[in-house]
Amino acid sequence: MAGSDKRKQSLYFPEDMLQEIQQEATRQDRSLSWVVQKAWKTARKEVMRFPSVNDYPGSDSDE
Repeated sequence: MAGSDKRKQSLYFPEDMLQEIQQEATRQDRSLSWVVQKAWKTARKEVMRFPSVNDYPGSDSDE
């Protein structure tokens, strides 16, 4: 793995989702950032299968 590029970014979650992530972070004695990063690494292949908004008929910006 190349060097660690740490950038500050604000993310906004619904309150109930944030509480769940916080509870899981506490349970695992990890940071919120660590939990979200691991969740992304676990789910990213599935998320990449979602269609883009540009994949839908009639969404062509040239129309």
